[in-house]
Amino acid sequence: MTAVRLQVASLWVALALCIAMTGPVLAQKKYDSGASDTEIRIGNIMPYSGPASAYAAIGKAEEAYFNKVNAEGGINGRKIKFISYDDAYSPPKTVEQARKLVESDGVLLIFGSLGTSTNSAIRKYMNEKKVPQLFVASGASKWNDPKQYPWTMGWQPSYASEARIYAKYIMKEKPDAKISVLYQNDDFGKDYLKGLKDGLGAKASMIVMEDGYDTSEPAIDEHVVKLKASGADVFISITTPKFAAQAIKKAAEINWHPVHIISNVSASVGGVLEPAGIEISQGVLSATYTKDGSDPQWNADDGMKKFYNFIAQYDPKANKLDAGVVFGYAASQTMVKVLQMCGDDLTRENVMKQAASLKDFEPDTLLPGIKINTAPDNFAPIEQLQMMRFKGKKWELFGDIISSDHGH
Repeated sequence: MTAVRLQVASLWVALALCIAMTGPVLAQKKYDSGASDTEIRIGNIMPYSGPASAYAAIGKAEEAYFNKVNAEGGINGRKIKFISYDDAYSPPKTVEQARKLVESDGVLLIFGSLGTSTNSAIRKYMNEKKVPQLFVASGASKWNDPKQYPWTMGWQPSYASEARIYAKYIMKEKPDAKISVLYQNDDFGKDYLKGLKDGLGAKASMIVMEDGYDTSEPAIDEHVVKLKASGADVFISITTPKFAAQAIKKAAEINWHPVHIISNVSASVGGVLEPAGIEISQGVLSATYTKDGSDPQWNADDGMKKFYNFIAQYDPKANKLDAGVVFGYAASQTMVKVLQMCGDDLTRENVMKQAASLKDFEPDTLLPGIKINTAPDNFAPIEQLQMMRFKGKKWELFGDIISSDHGH
């Protein structure tokens, strides 16, 4: 009996040794601040108040999406703690909230914070602290700069990518066009204008006039009159919603009917085209990368069915027609995918490594054929859009998915 016992005991010792030796290989868990066996802390900064509070819908959708993930068991068994603060779209406030998230709340990363000037204000800090500033909610091309800022990455197509796509469209459909450009005289407008010229390349002389306006101007009517006088037959309006609506109205008033392209940030039916006038907005062009929650063509789409179910269950107060909800859902899905790819190595370095190795990832609410791809030298996850034309009371997609082919 004793011999058998000894044999069993030595077997247990051998087994324990085996486990001890393979243990670290099997379960080498690595954590930075904000991650543990049970939790992943994610920070976020949104304009819940102030001049850009319409975008609050994004933060609310993200919170609801993480609630859904937690209800379904979390990520590799860990629950997400989403800590989202208001900065009222004010850069000094953004700095304050970012410090609080990193130094007091001890988050693993900051995800999806909104705005160009606000994220610019914290970029240096985040990179000095080596804390991921992931999937920034702004289309500035500066977020794709892995050499200078390896801890910052955008998500949506950049304004320059979008402008290059309009350039491709014009060169193909109207090769002898005379183009006039109205642009907002700031980072947003200049980024776009540069993208347009890059896209036109040797044909940049097709631009016969460019005219900048300041957001402090009450109206842009004079600019539109001046652009018509240039003899242009293509009008590109690089404007935010209020000015985009004014430009549509003024062009109709002075009986100017060029090919009219408006930027994606001003393509809201409720926020721009209705105020300008549905009748005079017919035929306006833009481009998009997400499915439109108000468009019945997606009712049978598997991805959108999941999205509508998510709203019904986790975000019932959300307006499914709000593009911000569609955006927040897809951005959160991308964040969750990255965290799943991290496995048990939840270090900040590994989070950035996985974020920079997304291959053909397709969130539910992106247009079919638009895929997310990143690489160590490419921090621009989405670089494809599809053209659309306003017809009746909604946007109609047409043509193929166009890639901006910038550096790829």
